[in-house]
Amino acid sequence: MKEIVLDIETQTGVSAGGRNNRDMKISLVGIYRYETDTYEAFLENEFINLWPILEHSTRIIGYNLDYFDMPILNNYYPGDITKIPTLDIMDVIYKVLGFRVKLDDVAKATLDVGKSGTGLQAVTLFNEGRIEELKDYCLQDVRLTRDIYEYGKQNGKIFYESKMSKGEVKVDFTPPENQTHSMNLTLPI
Repeated sequence: MKEIVLDIETQTGVSAGGRNNRDMKISLVGIYRYETDTYEAFLENEFINLWPILEHSTRIIGYNLDYFDMPILNNYYPGDITKIPTLDIMDVIYKVLGFRVKLDDVAKATLDVGKSGTGLQAVTLFNEGRIEELKDYCLQDVRLTRDIYEYGKQNGKIFYESKMSKGEVKVDFTPPENQTHSMNLTLPI
């Protein structure tokens, strides 16, 4: 499997995107590639190097991926990147619980490790030109997402704890057997 774990950081906070987060601009995309066991970060001007990696993936995994990361990323892509199969861990949790849970709440309860900051702090890092710190922050979120995914695959469950409640969520992160896609919009002809 050529799965990719992905997280984006934006140039402005969510509220600056108005009612449509798809209008937001990306500062950085962080990924983990199972195929090469590597973490990589791509600034906005480096997306041309990101597209072939995503196009050749079998599935993109993330947290709030389908409603945040992918629609915003699709604004930059020359085709429709939403055609690539995804696993949105937050959506899996939502379908079981009926409410959304923050990545930090799942990471702390499942892995006993929390996030290193917030999305607004990432915006500040970008605006202050502190790109290496921004990369570190984003890739830490990618690591947490990957580790939650791995825990769920191995144990069939993950945990959450928020101010309102805590508990266990049974999960099945196995991709469908017939899951395929074919894209090559950014490859040279």
